[in-house]
Amino acid sequence: MVREACKEAFADEFISELPDGYDTAVGESGAKFSGGQRQRIAIARAIISQPAILILDEATSAIDVRGERIVQAALDRASKNRTTITIAHRLSTIRKADRIVVLRQGRLVESGTHESLLEDKNGLYYSLVNAQALSLGDTTDDVEVPIKEELPSP
Repeated sequence: MVREACKEAFADEFISELPDGYDTAVGESGAKFSGGQRQRIAIARAIISQPAILILDEATSAIDVRGERIVQAALDRASKNRTTITIAHRLSTIRKADRIVVLRQGRLVESGTHESLLEDKNGLYYSLVNAQALSLGDTTDDVEVPIKEELPSP
């Protein structure tokens, strides 16, 4: 069961390369692992426990873009057939969500899918996606609009 969970979380590839594979002692904090590797181990643990609800709080915030893609693929697998609540500032993490809830100062200001929220060019989500894409140097096919000076009021 552990190996299957690690394969599903894309952790098997680096665990297999450890000196003693799955029998390697890594210590309590796993300090020798990268942030992405620790995230994938955490995802494997979640898969093993088979929660009905999976809560992810900034699951990709501390990892680089390559690591994020691998972790995001693992999160997509782990989220299948269960309710998943994802808290994220990195919007690529929530792009495929069935429903995105946008909060501003603790209040609901928008709700919908990525695509439906992008339709409102005056919306907060649209502004955030655009600002994040430009700050990362991304060019997205979905949005090509200059950054607004002010975010819309709720």
